[in-house]
Amino acid sequence: MPLKQKRGYKRGYPVAILAGLEDDRAVLWKVFSNVVKPEKTISLDGTRNDSKAVYNFHESIVNALRPTLKEGVRSIILASPARTNHAQRFIDHIREHHAWLVQGPNKAVFSEANGSASTLAEVATLTKTLMFRQLICETTSEEAEDLMNILEKRLNTSDKNAVVLYSLEETEDLILGSQKPNRPKPERLMLTDRYLSNSREKNRIHRLMQIATNRDVKTRIVDAESPAGQRLTQLGGIVCFAKLE
Repeated sequence: MPLKQKRGYKRGYPVAILAGLEDDRAVLWKVFSNVVKPEKTISLDGTRNDSKAVYNFHESIVNALRPTLKEGVRSIILASPARTNHAQRFIDHIREHHAWLVQGPNKAVFSEANGSASTLAEVATLTKTLMFRQLICETTSEEAEDLMNILEKRLNTSDKNAVVLYSLEETEDLILGSQKPNRPKPERLMLTDRYLSNSREKNRIHRLMQIATNRDVKTRIVDAESPAGQRLTQLGGIVCFAKLE
């Protein structure tokens, strides 16, 4: 998984968030299907023995994760050096103070990796390991199962205000159109990687996804081979959820 984006080299679609948890800082990376890009660095203002400093540090990490989570990426890999408990302490903080992140239909999926991920060189080494590739596969597969549950519940709902769109044209009309009060509000856009790769309208789809993200619509490209991806393929490869308010 290359780290530097060469000219003409496409980053692909978002897959996961990688958080390198060190003694004095946390470095967040966005993992795309083709590259890994640095996102943000959060410094620990104090020491690991200062409970208040660690609390504030963990809260800053959660706040830094929010924008990517809001986009729809829910797979998070926590990397920390061997013989440290940084990842476990962060997960404990999440469970105690942010239960919404580990419970409910929109929960995130957390995995732990042994190793440092605070520099480009460290991330390059980590992402080449079999362990990391397996973690990515397992974490995103679990997320895909959650997405499939969301999908099936929405497809089978008796709520007359719930709207499901199955075509690019209908989805564009809803998301790109005027946000009038009497129109359904788009909530989630899901499509398979195969739908995107096979489309002759890639720029059109990327533009739609960017505008959807800007309008707080959760967007997710799903592996076509995953259970959720296979179900999406049966529905045409793209689905948009909306609701009449």
